[in-house]
Amino acid sequence: MKQKLSLWDIFWTFFKIGAFTFGGGLAMMPVMRREVVHKKNWVDDEEILKILVISESTPGVFAVNSATFIGYKLRKFMGSLVATLGVVLPSLITISIISLFIIQFREIKWVSYMFSGIQVGVAILIFKAALSLSKKLTMTLFTGLVLAIVFLLALFTNINVIILIFLSALAGVVFHYFLSLKEAKQHVA
Repeated sequence: MKQKLSLWDIFWTFFKIGAFTFGGGLAMMPVMRREVVHKKNWVDDEEILKILVISESTPGVFAVNSATFIGYKLRKFMGSLVATLGVVLPSLITISIISLFIIQFREIKWVSYMFSGIQVGVAILIFKAALSLSKKLTMTLFTGLVLAIVFLLALFTNINVIILIFLSALAGVVFHYFLSLKEAKQHVA
């Protein structure tokens, strides 16, 4: 990234991401990845994975958090501002238009059918994003065990995902702390 990116380019990229993604934040991940990693080369897959973790761990909407982080990386405050506006504006426009016709809109059967089809597509997008990002993980016995436990807890309990993320982070810190103690003892001996 040799020359300074234009704020318009950042805004327009995130506007397109916001406009052409249905299903919310995680469904945006593959589209965002294609735009900012593959097409624009603004960030790499490793940074996208970090942004995903941070965006899911911080309060707020995933898409907004991700756009804000990437925008800040590109052009500091103004980059984060235009990226955030870009990703939010399409939804704001769409919701404003829909709110004008909500009662009539709700009664149309094919609209209901359309949204049930969109839900399936969104589930596939989220699965594809998770599969793609999982390839970047360093899989060890420990990370596999944590992944399996957290997956089962998320699937079969009502434990808040934020708590699961926090517990996973805590498990990582504790595990690596004891691992470093063990290595230190081996170096002393």
